Amino acid sequence: MSYLDNIKTFVRVYELGSMSAAGRDLRISPAVTSARISQLEDHLSVRLFQRTTRSLTPTAQGKAFYGGACSVLDSVAYAEAQVMDLTENPKGQLHVAAPLGVGRRLIAPHVPDFAAKYPLIDVRLRLTDRNVDLTAEGLDVAFHLGQPADSNLRIRKIADVARVLVAAPDYLVRRGHPMDGAALVRDKHECLNLRFPGAQEFQWLLHTPDGPQRFRVTGRLESDDGDVLTDWALAGQGVAMKPLFEVAEHLASGALIVVAAATPPTPVQMACLYTHRRHQDPKTRLFMEFMIARINDAVRSAESAS
Repeated sequence: MSYLDNIKTFVRVYELGSMSAAGRDLRISPAVTSARISQLEDHLSVRLFQRTTRSLTPTAQGKAFYGGACSVLDSVAYAEAQVMDLTENPKGQLHVAAPLGVGRRLIAPHVPDFAAKYPLIDVRLRLTDRNVDLTAEGLDVAFHLGQPADSNLRIRKIADVARVLVAAPDYLVRRGHPMDGAALVRDKHECLNLRFPGAQEFQWLLHTPDGPQRFRVTGRLESDDGDVLTDWALAGQGVAMKPLFEVAEHLASGALIVVAAATPPTPVQMACLYTHRRHQDPKTRLFMEFMIARINDAVRSAESAS
């Protein structure tokens, strides 16, 4: 297995552009990472990377080797998947990413049940509201809200998730209750926005009598954590656009109130993203099937209660 481990290490170093980053990703020390690359270079009698104290770049030989190395790993994964399909006993690590709100409310609560049902699968769950790169970050599957930018990924739609614009009662007492998107812009309401590196200009897509229209909203507060936006809305700091399932309990208690109901937000697609492979890893497929059923139940429950 040492040669295969060396190939795996090479692929992660190539994709991440760093020995230390690859070591962290593979949970091995920098010394082991470096030794594996050196062993591979000795075996091939070529240098795969040019190393300096500040940078690491693949050589022409390294670039040529990368494609074949990926094919080798895909072939091994395919063979292992066939065996696991036959044994019905999937095992190994599963790397999953999800937006914070989705992960905390719809994924994480059900991971223990999944782990109990499939005790040989180790789940590594990463929660972030930023866009993730499945290949570069070594992810098997990512849950996503919205339209993914990477067209090279496979997409499995889960549901169209209803969204609402919400604000706290004390904010509405101070600033008035906007009836539609035009009022949000005209009266310069404090709109709480999700901002992360690479985010586009803020425009909320709302349903109007003339069809979907974009409204350029403004506000003083931004965050890359959707739950922070909910907390700010609860604290009376402004208007937030939220998936209904994330704020259903606050709407039921009266802590938040739906605003601009004449022009509600368009639904947002929730989907699973995964990379193109000849044969999908059984543990990835099992995790998606398990979570999709739980997610659909939770989303339907929140929408029926609203």
